[in-house]
Amino acid sequence: MGALVSLVAVAVLALLAVTAVASDNLRLVFGAVIPGVAFAVFLVGVVARVTRWARAPVPFRIPTTAGQQKSLPWIKNSELDNPSGTLGVVGRMFLEVLFFRSLFRNTKVELITDKEKVNYIGTKYLWAAAMAFHWSMLIVVFRHFRFFVEPVPRVVEIIQSLDGFFQVGVPVIYATSVLLIVSLGYLLLRRLADAKVKYISLPTDYFALYLLLGIAISGFLMRHLEKVDIVNVKAAIAGWASFQLVAPEGVGALYFIHVFLVSVLFVYFPFSKLLHAPGVFLSPTRNLANNNRAKRHVNPWNPPIVGHTYAEWEEEFHDKLVASGFVLDKE
Repeated sequence: MGALVSLVAVAVLALLAVTAVASDNLRLVFGAVIPGVAFAVFLVGVVARVTRWARAPVPFRIPTTAGQQKSLPWIKNSELDNPSGTLGVVGRMFLEVLFFRSLFRNTKVELITDKEKVNYIGTKYLWAAAMAFHWSMLIVVFRHFRFFVEPVPRVVEIIQSLDGFFQVGVPVIYATSVLLIVSLGYLLLRRLADAKVKYISLPTDYFALYLLLGIAISGFLMRHLEKVDIVNVKAAIAGWASFQLVAPEGVGALYFIHVFLVSVLFVYFPFSKLLHAPGVFLSPTRNLANNNRAKRHVNPWNPPIVGHTYAEWEEEFHDKLVASGFVLDKE
């Protein structure tokens, strides 16, 4: 039910964008006003949420561990899975941020009834799809810088040429565009086909996938089916990025669908679980060394402990203890 509701919601958003083509006023609103406001909400929302995370106190070291902690010299520890110092934390964060190392260990549990045995099977499909999606998304966003700046930076041109290395189609089909759609399709089908994942999935999970798929597909179709005036598109994008109203000209329905869905993503992003990249760097479960055996960590929030000795306890409950026949030390 959640998947259907989310699909309908994204479809309604796309239909709203289609209505902008029929009216000059709506073209200005959907092509300049809404993207400009969404961009501002995105910037303010991301900064506010990251600032709140950064200000959250961390009195204890609570790193997530998946290996042997450093203890006695003759016990081999796992420095990447259970870092004991800064170097181990840096290595762990590097592999986690760039290669999703913890996701690579994703396992599937199966119960073999006839043998009364539990099997743990490594499943790398989720890791591969996540890698393909995140890296493709990063490169696609980086390629879009050619719409924001003039002249186009040389590094953007190099990445764009490498992305279209196979020289398939006219205009060239970028490899990351295909990988982005395929990986999102796999992540969506996984939620729909796997009963366990489907059970714990929320409507917001489907909404994010449908929204990203809508953006990827509309952008792909706009590049290869509906030709747009790149000069006018760059002028419109530069306008809403600099908070100036410039109505896009020489564009069709796919452009408005693409831009409006991107605007919705901008507004939705700072307040959803999609904003997890900064959280990796700020999470105490990842960015702290697990040296609790080597160093004592005291919670600074704890109030001073007022001692209550055994003699004071006897004095406080003297009558009750005597009445119950308890032998007192003082006597």
